[in-house]
Amino acid sequence: MSSNDIAIRVEGVSKCYELYDKPRDQLKQFVLPRIQRHMGQPQRQYFREFWALKDVSFNVKRGESFGIVGRNGSGKSTLLQIITGTLSPTTGEVSTKGRVAALLELGSGFNPEFTGRDNIYMNGALLGFDREQIDQKFDAIAAFADIGDHLDQPIKTYSSGMVVRLAIAVQTQVEPDILIVDEALAVGDALFQKRCYRQIEKLLNNGCTLLFVSHDQEIVRTLTNRAVFLNTGLAVKYGATTDVLFAYREFLQQQEEAAFLDLQQRTKQEFLPKTAEKSYGNRDVEIMSVDILASDTSRQSVFYAGDKITIAIECVCHANIENLNVAFRILTKEGVKVTTWGTLNEDMQNFAHNLTKTFWNRRFAKGDRFKVRFSGSCILAANFYEVQIVVAREHDQYYGNQQVLHWLDDASHFTVILKNKEYVFDGVCDLGLRSSVEIDSSSWNAEHSAGPSPSW
Repeated sequence: MSSNDIAIRVEGVSKCYELYDKPRDQLKQFVLPRIQRHMGQPQRQYFREFWALKDVSFNVKRGESFGIVGRNGSGKSTLLQIITGTLSPTTGEVSTKGRVAALLELGSGFNPEFTGRDNIYMNGALLGFDREQIDQKFDAIAAFADIGDHLDQPIKTYSSGMVVRLAIAVQTQVEPDILIVDEALAVGDALFQKRCYRQIEKLLNNGCTLLFVSHDQEIVRTLTNRAVFLNTGLAVKYGATTDVLFAYREFLQQQEEAAFLDLQQRTKQEFLPKTAEKSYGNRDVEIMSVDILASDTSRQSVFYAGDKITIAIECVCHANIENLNVAFRILTKEGVKVTTWGTLNEDMQNFAHNLTKTFWNRRFAKGDRFKVRFSGSCILAANFYEVQIVVAREHDQYYGNQQVLHWLDDASHFTVILKNKEYVFDGVCDLGLRSSVEIDSSSWNAEHSAGPSPSW
């Protein structure tokens, strides 16, 4: 890969902050080490070091969409500020090529005393546009922000949603070479978020480079193709987005498990890499096998849309246990979640009618084996699909307090194809909607008296 193909280069970046226990210690640090050095004495340090980032390195190619994931405090925002140039690294280097537009802290770069209109021109100037260029883009920016007459009111009178609308409108409509987004879209309403994602996809199609940070794993999976997982300032995992998100989910599961078992030890848990198998959990109940079955119960990997399909899951209990939920998730090859369903979903319908004979109420003993089969019509569109399986203990009769016992990615796969001359549809799935036609024949005959009646 040549250097001309790299839009963002991060090499060995670390960031250290000085933490002082008392305000006077900061003054001591400024004065006393100089005196100690002058007198030939050992220099004392009056602060504690906090490394927000530790030797982080990665490259982002031109036109690539790259994600950054991690818990709060993992160093994501610090890294973005260093990349945008608003913060200097303690060690390491960062280089970017092209115009950079960043959506970081809410309202950053806006003067609250200025109107929205004034801030549009000010932000445009910061991005390197003169007034004439902003004039040409102003109508598109105002239309995308869609805040009406508030555009001529001071920013300090805006709601948080209005501020982020204006910020996103400016940064995306000026068509940057590099767009950096840090959770800004979470503030907007659902309709505005959809508009933003469409605009981001348009920018990507036009060759824009995207650096995207979000806690919404499905959005990260959809928008990006490579990612890095940060934890306590370290780059724990780097590579394809699907692999990075699995490592992140596994880490979160370890943290949740630690909290469930021993709250006092939660903060001491560290990320520990597992085997190549994409699974995690304490395995009080273990998934032994997952099969995709045809209508004759034979194993099958290719289905026509409309065929009967069964997901068969066999489990074994390694402890006495109850309140179980066995569930599956189906993803497209692009990583888009199509559906999730589990025994608890069906049990919830029984709970609503005060029925107690449910899977959730069953008690299992150590050594018990059981099978769960989910059967129905395959109404999915033509594509390749991944099946993920989870066995969890649900401490409530709904998805409110879950302990994952065994999660399995890539549990199985299957392909759906269409009978092109019999049953064709596009999109994600067939909703099963069917048409009906009602005709007022007298009205039709009056309007088309010169012609023959239609034949349906």
